[in-house]
Amino acid sequence: MVEVGDAAPEFEGPSSLGGRFKLSEHQGHPVVIFFYPKASTSGCRIETNAFQALHTEFQKRHVTIVGVSVDTPEAETKFAEACSAAFGLVADPNRAIATSYGVVGPNGNARRVTFLLGADGRVVEKVDGEPLKHVERAKARFLAA
Repeated sequence: MVEVGDAAPEFEGPSSLGGRFKLSEHQGHPVVIFFYPKASTSGCRIETNAFQALHTEFQKRHVTIVGVSVDTPEAETKFAEACSAAFGLVADPNRAIATSYGVVGPNGNARRVTFLLGADGRVVEKVDGEPLKHVERAKARFLAA
């Protein structure tokens, strides 16, 4: 698994915003990458909605938020619309991104793990646990005065 201090693996995938999300295009700014198990499930909805509620504040600080799951692009887009997510949700149906970060769970879904990246692309914090903990740690790291 990718650990604190590691350079975040590059990835690119279809985004719910249309087009593709490529991590290296966000170099020079902090990035929150949150992996979640399954689009449109309760815990994933809670986490995505909580990130959406703070999205404007993250934008003001030039922090990119991106969610990743092993769902199809269609499922990601539908889920993003249901949550009114203004940030991209990336589809990873072949599990390449989840595998590169070491977060594929025993059932084949991504485990709920969030990587907080500094502007240099290195992991400054890794978060496991219940959905709102991920949002609170990102908020504390990037939105605290």
